[in-house]
Amino acid sequence: MAVYKLIGITMTEHTINWGILSTARIGTENVIPALKASPSSHVKAIASRSASKARQAADTLGIEKAYGSYEELLADPTIDAIYNPLPNDMHVEWTLAAARAGKHVLCEKPIAMSAEQAALLMEYSGKVLIAEAFMVRHHPQWIRVRELITTGELGEVRAIHAAFSYYNDNPSDIRNRPENGGGSMMDIGCYPITGGRFFFDGEPQRVVALIDRDRAFGTDRQASVIADFGAGRHLSFVVSTQLVPYQTIQILGTKGRAEILIPYNAPQGEPTALIVDHGESLDASLARREIIPACDQYAEQVEVFARAILENCQLPYGIQDAISSMRVLDAVLESERTGGWATV
Repeated sequence: MAVYKLIGITMTEHTINWGILSTARIGTENVIPALKASPSSHVKAIASRSASKARQAADTLGIEKAYGSYEELLADPTIDAIYNPLPNDMHVEWTLAAARAGKHVLCEKPIAMSAEQAALLMEYSGKVLIAEAFMVRHHPQWIRVRELITTGELGEVRAIHAAFSYYNDNPSDIRNRPENGGGSMMDIGCYPITGGRFFFDGEPQRVVALIDRDRAFGTDRQASVIADFGAGRHLSFVVSTQLVPYQTIQILGTKGRAEILIPYNAPQGEPTALIVDHGESLDASLARREIIPACDQYAEQVEVFARAILENCQLPYGIQDAISSMRVLDAVLESERTGGWATV
């Protein structure tokens, strides 16, 4: 099999060797199985701050190497790319460390604690590939809705409405620790923001937010946000870590609307559905229901990332995209502080 150099890394022509930073559940349950399903990827190693924990995870998941520190994994010359599912406040630190070691990085969302922090990653633009792991943009249901927009079936899209909620009041859960980047906006608010940017194919100019904070945790347990994309285009959404589990995203145009029924946590390897409604009935009983064939959105995501490395090409969503997303999150928190509109 041919071997060649790419951005300072030696690899086989058809396979990327991955190293996993930490035994976080999203990695062990979602992304590692997706990497194993990717024809362009091989999970070579996993690291934890506990050598025994890393070895246990490696044995369970069928991974060859286990390291008792992140530094050891990054020093492994056989590793081409890193998946970083560490806590939010550790994302930039270890993404930078991986980039310095010459590794490409797929980092969980949000990529940083602020846009200013995310901008530190620009030092490695053009040297390694770095992407924020928004798997939803790779799911065929999101791609299909954007097709409905570009073909004009929905008319002029002027409004997007979204919601994402679950209930978690566990004080020991990292998502309830503001110092680690917990709270509704960092954890799940980034999804509707990504949806607005994806379906409007643009960036918001300003945002306004109403936020309710948990008195014990200090986290934003509920946020309602309006984002102005200009030209009469509005994104509105509510997210919460202490409401009934629910999620939706609706795209409304002058001729029709599209609704993705499970937009964020689409079941892996199962068909999904979306609604295309032209207003024939107010209860949507006459709307068209489209079934999207089964897929694993995590597998779609990692295959795109691996192929970009192998083909030495740009990612569809790179560092600058992640910075743009963080600017919107920053503006939401600025709106909370000032009580008014905040410029993105």
